[in-house]
Amino acid sequence: MGRQWLHAKRLVAGLKKGRANGKLVREISVAAKMGGADPAMNARLFTAVEKAKKESVTKDAIERAINKGAGIGAEKLVMEHVVYEGRAPHNVPIIIEVYTDNVNRTAPEIRVLFKKGQMATAGSNKFLFDHVGLVEAHHPDANIDRETAAIEAGANEFEPLTHEQNDDIPADVAGTKFLCERTAVAAVSKWLAANGWTVVTSEIGYVPKQLPELAPAQLEEVGEFLHALDEHDDVHRVWAAVK
Repeated sequence: MGRQWLHAKRLVAGLKKGRANGKLVREISVAAKMGGADPAMNARLFTAVEKAKKESVTKDAIERAINKGAGIGAEKLVMEHVVYEGRAPHNVPIIIEVYTDNVNRTAPEIRVLFKKGQMATAGSNKFLFDHVGLVEAHHPDANIDRETAAIEAGANEFEPLTHEQNDDIPADVAGTKFLCERTAVAAVSKWLAANGWTVVTSEIGYVPKQLPELAPAQLEEVGEFLHALDEHDDVHRVWAAVK
């Protein structure tokens, strides 16, 4: 077989990187559409741009995505935000956020991915989650007082966050998830950024109220199911009641 396997491996890696970069570019456009084109005034956009830079997304691609989302120039963002609710294997509640330019194409594809789970009817799942503002950040001082930072930033709650939970969090730092009101995401992010924290996520999302106990084999099956959903090009976020 020679080194054909190496070419194949690089091809797969390239496709995955291209898909990931596509999602990053779409996140930039969506953030610009929702909060404006100035990263200094739009915490979600600032975070998305910084993440795209880390993944070597080109400056031109970032600028085009911002302009498209903000409606600057001839190219406009035409994208619908759709939320699907359902259950992963072993009855784990999930919420899926999708951005698509063709719901008629995306909806059947999501249903096919649910063959190992169960799609829910509208409104039947969200009561199992809190709809909140989420800001994930890290500070170089691993011993910094997280509670004080949360209070001063205007967050309601906080919890430690490790590299294993979010690979944007380096090891040996004070990784933290801050929970706040949905309207306070930008203010919390700005305070943290101005006080030595590096913000890696700034968004509105869903936090499960309860986490079911799963055996290792069950957890692995749920993980595979969630990964398959997340791999879909139009899926923006998958929120699951799982550790």
